[in-house]
Amino acid sequence: MEQVVSIKRKKKRRNIFYMLKEDYKKHKLIYFMLIPVLLYYIIFQYGPMLGIVIGFKDYRPGLGIFGSKWVGFEYFQHFLSSRYFWRLVKNTLTINFYLLLFGFPAPIILALLLNEVKHKAFKKTVQTITYMPHFISLVVVSGIIVDLVATDGVINDILAFFGFQRQNLLTISGLFRPIFVTSDIWQHIGWGTIIYLAALSGISPSLYEAAKIDGANRFKQIIHVTLPGIAPTITILLIMRIGKMMLVGWEKIILLYNPVIYETADVISSFVYRKGLLEFDFSYSTAVGLFNSVINFGLLIAANKIGKKISGSGLW
Repeated sequence: MEQVVSIKRKKKRRNIFYMLKEDYKKHKLIYFMLIPVLLYYIIFQYGPMLGIVIGFKDYRPGLGIFGSKWVGFEYFQHFLSSRYFWRLVKNTLTINFYLLLFGFPAPIILALLLNEVKHKAFKKTVQTITYMPHFISLVVVSGIIVDLVATDGVINDILAFFGFQRQNLLTISGLFRPIFVTSDIWQHIGWGTIIYLAALSGISPSLYEAAKIDGANRFKQIIHVTLPGIAPTITILLIMRIGKMMLVGWEKIILLYNPVIYETADVISSFVYRKGLLEFDFSYSTAVGLFNSVINFGLLIAANKIGKKISGSGLW
């Protein structure tokens, strides 16, 4: 029996190599066009991954990676037992949970609303206005946020009008997460609708006609035709979003936070940035970053399996 399986595997491998060989003969130019893409991923994506080895070493720049002493999982254990561990995990998960709860459905809702708009000029105007923040530099966006919530900013002007005391809102730890999540939705909601609008355009008009004949109003058509039509797209994007549950971009965090609100604003990626680039503790920051990536990978696998079981759609 094992011999039969082994022969089948060999045949399958031969078939794959044969198919690749034949395909290469037919599409040589396309394979040559693939070379720059492969080089990009090898040099800039997979090559730097070799640097994770310093997470298991007491890395000293003077000794180099190969000359530094092996320390095994010492830095991982140090991070797991540190007083920052639970605070960082809690902040990272909480911000991502809010982004998932409020940020993920926002583009879907906007796409559904735009899909119902029949006035093309108005629809395009709304799309353009909502796309624009995505193309603004993160530094500029952060600057706008800082100015808006500053003591003499517009938001404080409004609050002062209603009798509230002026205060820089980014110095209040409880307000950092709402400010971060709200600004993230504003910046990316328009861009996120592109995929959903493309998915909506692929739904057959005959399905809407059939629903109308059955007496379905616009709301019921959305529930029974539109949403099922874009369900696979929603599932795949949700799986990809869950795969980043332990990841929050450090750039925006470090541009907005300050030591006063570390309790609610400091996340794993900003901690890695501080340890690695400000305190030059390369091994420790690499170990923390690797720990974060492993958890993300596990979440992605789990989300993909759950998604396939529930909806039949998955990344692989």
